[in-house]
Amino acid sequence: MEACPEGAISFTNDYRLAVRRREDLVVRGNQDALPLAAELGAELRRLLGRSLKLRQVSAGGCNGCELDTNVLNTVGWDLGRFGVQFVASPRHADGLLITGAVSQNMKLALQKTYDAIPAPKIVIAVGACAIGGGPFVGHAEVNDGATDLLPIDLLIPGCPPHPLTILDGILRLLGRVGGGKPRPGPANEQPGQ
Repeated sequence: MEACPEGAISFTNDYRLAVRRREDLVVRGNQDALPLAAELGAELRRLLGRSLKLRQVSAGGCNGCELDTNVLNTVGWDLGRFGVQFVASPRHADGLLITGAVSQNMKLALQKTYDAIPAPKIVIAVGACAIGGGPFVGHAEVNDGATDLLPIDLLIPGCPPHPLTILDGILRLLGRVGGGKPRPGPANEQPGQ
C-alpha cells in the first residue's frame, strides 16, 4: 500500500467483497460505498429452495482458491449447515463454482460441465484468476478467467479470497445475509473496524 505512488491500493479488514457484476469490482475516485452482491431473483430462490448444490471446477489455477473453497467443508466452517454442498456430478448440481484462469486445456471441459448442469443454473467465479486471469492475464494459454465465457452470477475477488469472503458471497446470493446494501468504501474505513 505504501509503495503505490498513486495511492490506488488500500487494505481493509472487511471480508465482504462479493459482487454480481464485474464492473462493481472497480473502484473509481473516492467512492462513498462499494456495492455488495444482491440476492438471486425470487423465482430462482424459490426453485432452489433452501439448498444449493455446486459443482466446482478448477480451471487452471494455483490451488489457492481451491484450498479456501474446500476448507468451507470442514468442521470449522460446516458449509452444509447452510444447505450448500459440493457435488461430484454436474447433473446433480444447481450451479457451477469456477476457480482458475481457464487454461486453453480446460476451456472445453468447463463448457461441457456448464452444459451438463440442468437449467436454471448459477455460476460463481472465485478468485482473481477466474474473474479476470489474475497474474496470467493476457497470456496466450489462458482465457483471462470465465467472465467472457459463461454468464457469471457472482464474483468473489481475492488471491485467494478468504473462506469467510466466499461464504459471505454465497449466502448473500441466496438472500441469507444483508442483501445488496452498500458498505463503506476504503476512503471511509479504518483498518480494524
